[in-house]
Amino acid sequence: MRARVLAAAVAAVLLVGVTPAPADAGGAVRAGSARAAVVPCPKLPAPKVTRPPRPVPPPAVPAQQAVGGEALATTGLTVPPGAPTPPPVTATSWLVADLDTGAVLGGCGPHEYGTPASVQKLLLAATMLSKLDPKQVVTVTRPDLDIEPGSSAVGLLDRGRYSVETAWLGLLLQSGNDAANLLARLGAGSAAAGVREMNAEARRLGAWQTHAVTPSGLDGPGQFTSAYDLALIARVCFADPTFRRYALTERTQIPAQPTLRKPGFQIQNENQLIYRYPGALGGKTGFTDLARHTYVGAAERGGRRLVVTLLGAEARPVRGWEQGARLLDWGFGLPRDASVGRLVDPGEVTTPSAASSASAPVAAAPNPAGRVVGAPDWLGGALVGGAAGLVGLLAVLLAVGRRRRARRRVRRRVAWD
Repeated sequence: MRARVLAAAVAAVLLVGVTPAPADAGGAVRAGSARAAVVPCPKLPAPKVTRPPRPVPPPAVPAQQAVGGEALATTGLTVPPGAPTPPPVTATSWLVADLDTGAVLGGCGPHEYGTPASVQKLLLAATMLSKLDPKQVVTVTRPDLDIEPGSSAVGLLDRGRYSVETAWLGLLLQSGNDAANLLARLGAGSAAAGVREMNAEARRLGAWQTHAVTPSGLDGPGQFTSAYDLALIARVCFADPTFRRYALTERTQIPAQPTLRKPGFQIQNENQLIYRYPGALGGKTGFTDLARHTYVGAAERGGRRLVVTLLGAEARPVRGWEQGARLLDWGFGLPRDASVGRLVDPGEVTTPSAASSASAPVAAAPNPAGRVVGAPDWLGGALVGGAAGLVGLLAVLLAVGRRRRARRRVRRRVAWD
């Protein structure tokens, strides 16, 4: 009976509380209302591949999808009026933005959930780089080397001693998952604590669709990001001169370990953009069977610094970094004032009441402190996401009611027996 009363009450709220939002003077529709028709993204034909089943992403939260501007809340293509069609790519989502002004020049499903793979290491860098002394010499422990067999590694040795700078170079040049575990532990006391700090940093940056499970980007349940979030994270990284120096390093020497009787060796930067694209600033590559190819790259041309982010790409017929290069070329060809939104500033979108910009409206994202205790983080966001949140609340409460009735029936059967 209580469940039926609750259902009726919630339905009434939905009927009176969810009304179409009026259009702006320019014809744009406000957040939470029906969107314009989705424009398909230009796509390159890609070969079919065998991959694990895609994980089910959290429910979409309209407020999160509109962070940075209403035009970004689309599953399809968003480009400035009159802009040429972007080059076709195999990526399932992408975004091009200006690192200095924060202007978003265009994107494909910029807020769609994707699996990060090793581009998640940029979130580790954004979180830990300023906390660690690059000259400090540290000792590797056995748990630091606990990575998936066959995954990318620098080749750090148990009980080996390396500078923090060497670990960062191993992380960014060779995508070392062993270096990721080491740096997360050094920055937070343990790899698990490092992941918690990474997620806190993502919230601070406004990257509400990013949830890290591993410090390296190795796949884990519930691990997601978006092309927009990656651009927020990359912007913080490229603002750091130490990161820029690491990202442009072509090769470095991993020192010998005399006490372990192991020689040193050289590693090279895997990001082909720095060798083949004039003005390249660096970036990060990523790949897992689940995520496919992911990529973040930045370059400077004519006094402009642009960043491109891609998720879910295939390496054929065009490799990930080349797809990024083509999108950078497209972005550099746009006028300097071209924009479909913006990258929010760190700390700007932290509560539902965060202020919106007059020039590029930014919908506030939910406050993690308001989430349901014991529920996944995304459920708290859904509950403040409007009508969809109310439906989620109804489902949860009805389920609780069913469980209580089931327990009462069990107790009755026990008493009768």
